[in-house]
Amino acid sequence: MQPSLFPNKPQGMTLSEFNALISQSINSNPRLQRQWVVAETSDLRVSRGHCYMELIEKDSRGASVAKVGAVIWSSMFPNLNAKFKAATGSDLKTGMKVLVMVTATYHLQYGFKVVINDIDPSYTMGDMERQRQEILEKLAKEGILELNKQLPWADVPQRIAIVSAAGAAGYGDFMNQLHGNPYGLQFYTCLFQAVMQGTQTVPTVIAALDSINRHIDLFDCVVIIRGGGATSELNSFDNYDLASYVANFPIPVIVGIGHERDVTVLDYVAAMRVKTPTAAAEWLIQRGTNALAHLDELQDAVVNAVRDTVGQAREHLAYFTSMIPATARRIIDTNRVKLDNYTRNIPFAANSLIANQRTTLERAIERMNDAVARVLQREQQRLQTLDDKATLLSPMNTLKRGYSLVRKGNACITDAGQLQPGDQVTVQFASGAADATVTQVHQQ
Repeated sequence: MQPSLFPNKPQGMTLSEFNALISQSINSNPRLQRQWVVAETSDLRVSRGHCYMELIEKDSRGASVAKVGAVIWSSMFPNLNAKFKAATGSDLKTGMKVLVMVTATYHLQYGFKVVINDIDPSYTMGDMERQRQEILEKLAKEGILELNKQLPWADVPQRIAIVSAAGAAGYGDFMNQLHGNPYGLQFYTCLFQAVMQGTQTVPTVIAALDSINRHIDLFDCVVIIRGGGATSELNSFDNYDLASYVANFPIPVIVGIGHERDVTVLDYVAAMRVKTPTAAAEWLIQRGTNALAHLDELQDAVVNAVRDTVGQAREHLAYFTSMIPATARRIIDTNRVKLDNYTRNIPFAANSLIANQRTTLERAIERMNDAVARVLQREQQRLQTLDDKATLLSPMNTLKRGYSLVRKGNACITDAGQLQPGDQVTVQFASGAADATVTQVHQQ
């Protein structure tokens, strides 16, 4: 017999035998039965009454470090989901932190599966509250938690910017309540549309607030409203970015989201939190009616003040009216005495004034005479000086000093160029004159 080429060939087991060993190891291990596990839900879906999902664990950076497929069989899912919703207000869905009781199972044909037997809703609620508290603590540490609450309100906020969904029942309730108020108060509203639930809530609400901020001078306040619903639908409003934006908004923000029992982070940072959209409208109306009441009070105060003033004025007028005759007589008597005194004093005053004026006139005449004498003396001196100069410069005196005067006809000759040979001239001397004929002219 020829020897085998593989003398040590191993003897293998079937796959079903191998799977049976796995099944025995897992299904019989008490540590893998009905254990409470903390995880986050992912890829949750319901099919044929069964709820399928993945349970995952993430590290501090958000990276997945563990994952396992899980199922709630249709025999248990309705009860567990109802229990969870009654406590949290939400159905089970992807992205929730949960505390579930699980059992590890292994089926020869379908493989490994984790079956969820029970759920503790209080853990999920506690995790949601923990996240909310972390956001609030961060806002407080940054010093912005109370900023919007500290903004001043308009006496009557009438120009309202609304952030809501156009077709939402809450928006309709708000508008009906506000514009249908029985006091005839006028409000001016402008809707800035946003998605009010789901993953688009935060970006669309911030975008709406951005649009309002670009026209901030047109509004007195902002109203963010949404009608009631599941508590989980309000989770989007427990968001740091949105809360920070509202806290820093430059005009007061009113938040009316959900029911009275619903509280979100926005309720803590907004200037005013009301329980419903209708309550937001009622609050604005109340501000208006308060202002009207204050105006009525001011009107009454003005009327009363005017009435008191008029009454006092009438009393004063009656008093002064009664005093007029006596006062007039007293004034007339007083002025009559003064007039008599003035009449008696007129002659003395007139004589005194005349004497004073006479003295003043005499002094003025003396000063005038002195001035005239000085002027006459000064002018006489000036005339004598001019006479002396005229005498000194007279032609006769000039001739006496040895000069002579040449005339041609009636004209005095002052330049040799005025004469020609043959001209007849007269030479005037101090003691007489002589006629002469020009024989020759010498120019210098």
